[in-house]
Amino acid sequence: MKVKTILVSQPEPKVENSPYFDLIEKQKVKIDFRPFIHVEGVSSKEVRSQKVDLVNYTAIILTSRNAVDHFFRIADEMRFKVPDTMKYFCQSEAVAYYLQKYVVYRKRKIYVGKRTFQELTPLIKKYKTEKFLLPSSDKLKPEVPTILDELTVNWKKATFYKTVVSDLSDLRNVYYDILVFFSPSGIQSLLENFPDFEQNNTRIAVFGNTTIQAATDNGLRVDIKAPTPETPSMTMALEKYIKEVNKK
Repeated sequence: MKVKTILVSQPEPKVENSPYFDLIEKQKVKIDFRPFIHVEGVSSKEVRSQKVDLVNYTAIILTSRNAVDHFFRIADEMRFKVPDTMKYFCQSEAVAYYLQKYVVYRKRKIYVGKRTFQELTPLIKKYKTEKFLLPSSDKLKPEVPTILDELTVNWKKATFYKTVVSDLSDLRNVYYDILVFFSPSGIQSLLENFPDFEQNNTRIAVFGNTTIQAATDNGLRVDIKAPTPETPSMTMALEKYIKEVNKK
């Protein structure tokens, strides 16, 4: 069956040169964007209940922009003045760049990984005597605690925000040729919002092995997978699939 409509379970890209917009133009398809999940901050009281006192930490490990926002929000709620001596270990350049929203970059001790959490570990290892706090969501990737434990550093995880299923009830009678997912939480949102969901002719595109696993565990048929050597991005995988089915 030909593809005319696609729903991407993420916010609409803010950049004009997003490959999704190229896909719309080149393949003449309609693409809608809708976050299936969203982030909600927990209260400072909930953070305290996790036995977290910010004064006890000398370094913060930041894995995402959400972690940056919610660390400084909680610090503000707790009336904790973040000292100039605080060290920041950022998983990627994007996270480090975002940190400038809250601190004067050149005056702070900021250490930046390349992309994955594993690539940040040599920097953490170099400063083993620090007391590390990892502000995170309730859906932390399992390899992160494992890696930190292996480094034998003094660290603590605290939930500063939660991943919450969005209300999609307005989509109940709206049908798309392809649904695109990037996380197991997105799959969970689909099934919580529509427990009677039947896939039928809807194609499902997924990014990443954990998302593929979540889809198949829930009895969904995965038609489009990324990344692969041939299609390293989701837009490339979608384009390849659309070209194949729409030329028939």
